[in-house]
Amino acid sequence: MRARRSRGFTLIEVVVAFVLLALVLATSFEIFTTGFAREALLEDQSRALLLAQSRLAATGVEESLKEGETHGESEDRRFEWTVNVKRSDEGSDPAKPPPSVYQLYRIDVVVTWQGADDRHRQLALSTLGLWTRA
Repeated sequence: MRARRSRGFTLIEVVVAFVLLALVLATSFEIFTTGFAREALLEDQSRALLLAQSRLAATGVEESLKEGETHGESEDRRFEWTVNVKRSDEGSDPAKPPPSVYQLYRIDVVVTWQGADDRHRQLALSTLGLWTRA
């Protein structure tokens, strides 16, 4: 009798082993799927950040600085950008004449795109810059 019991596994032991294996595989699959989705989101955000930084750097350098709003899109047409340039009067007294030949401008860049999950995403950067008065 004793030799007969030690020959193999019972049906319950096999079912429990399969259930545990299924749980481990399902959890692993979920972790990898979430990781790949997060990687795609971070890739899009880094591309948007690079585009926004390049638009900030190009403003007032590649073409003359003028107040207003400009629009464009990336080469692959996935990302759209808007650059808004406006005169900033922070820290100045309107009753006094301008203290120098320079004027402070605020530059806002907004990059929008549609993510892999079909949600609209947005990234915004801003800076201040000094240029000569017009």
